[in-house]
Amino acid sequence: MTDPSDRSYRAVLRVPSLGRALLGMQVARVGQAMVGVAMVLFTLSEYHSPALAGLVTFVGLFPGLLMSPIAGALLDRHGRTRLIVLDFLVAMSALVLIGTLSLAGVLQVWLLLAIAAFSSLTGPLSSVGLRTMFPLMVPSHLWERLNALDSNGYVVATIIGPPLGAVAVGVWGGAVALILTGLMFGVAAAVLRPVPEPASESESTGRLLIDAWRGLVYTWRNRTLRGLGFSISALNLSGGMIAIVVPLIVLDRLRMGEAVVGLVFAVQGVVGVVSGLIAGRLDTRGRERAMIALPMFAFAPAIGLLLLHEGGLALLVLSMALLGLLNGPLDVAMFTVRQRRTDPAWMGRAFAVSMSFNFAGFPIGSALSGFLVAGSIEVAVLFGVLAALVAGVLAIALIPAGEPGSAREAIGSDAGRVGERATD
Repeated sequence: MTDPSDRSYRAVLRVPSLGRALLGMQVARVGQAMVGVAMVLFTLSEYHSPALAGLVTFVGLFPGLLMSPIAGALLDRHGRTRLIVLDFLVAMSALVLIGTLSLAGVLQVWLLLAIAAFSSLTGPLSSVGLRTMFPLMVPSHLWERLNALDSNGYVVATIIGPPLGAVAVGVWGGAVALILTGLMFGVAAAVLRPVPEPASESESTGRLLIDAWRGLVYTWRNRTLRGLGFSISALNLSGGMIAIVVPLIVLDRLRMGEAVVGLVFAVQGVVGVVSGLIAGRLDTRGRERAMIALPMFAFAPAIGLLLLHEGGLALLVLSMALLGLLNGPLDVAMFTVRQRRTDPAWMGRAFAVSMSFNFAGFPIGSALSGFLVAGSIEVAVLFGVLAALVAGVLAIALIPAGEPGSAREAIGSDAGRVGERATD
């Protein structure tokens, strides 16, 4: 048993099998961060089209978001480890196939889009599977520490992945870089496979589509999850813009190489590591909404610095550093409030829908920005600034303040009647 008074990071890492699960997660997230940069650079170099780069990013993510209710129901019914491994293997196969077809000179645009779209369908299995497996493995009094490690898993991937992906593209070309990135997912699958399935409860009808529908209804009627969905998705519109605009600023406006693209993103990650670890030491109860909304408003001027890119690399680096600084408390508060206000029996489905709802803005923002930058990079940046401001307003308006208390107890005692009443 874990001592409830011990809230240290060491106590988290002493949880059985968590270290292996975190390692597998980290390898996969480095691969995901490499894909984010390598795929954009690959598309720009092969097809010379920012619009296509945005579209490839969109189809590589959005179809999977639509499948998230099904993915959540599968996770609740069949466990997490084997389904996470399945997604890693699908990602590996898709990236190796794209790279191989490109080297053979037969990768047409429609085929690139089709492979990217197909591989996205299993994406929620790993992203949601890991996010719901961790709180089942770790006692609730350690969730802030756990969520800081989880958040910093993305941040560390941001430090390592983009430079690796960009350098690989610059040295060996985009096709080889994608093949190497695919192999990262194979390593992650091998690391994670021995992790035992954590014990969990599940509310199930035994019918997949009905379970998926009930997960949608549960999430929509949970005021916290609904509020997070609208606000975080709005913020991620700006994230999708950054994924397209920053490489273009570095390559086209500053006339620097692919490696600099990765290093600029790594700056965001380095600052984010420190910010996330500090935020993880805070007790977020009762302060979650402020810790989410205030960084959102601050994102707007940080993104606005991208308008000053003619001032050189220093201002671009400052913008990315500020974004990393703001991301730490936002992530820790978001992860923790979602865990606290979701019934454990519904975590797979609710988290699948919630995470996909939250992330939906990223592929949409990438696709829109890919077309906007064809006319003006500045217009695309202003779009990102506006999205951050709207996100802050939505967070204040829609996320309930304080701990829901009795409503949370009602969820646990009567979750099966999700279609009949609001839950949060």
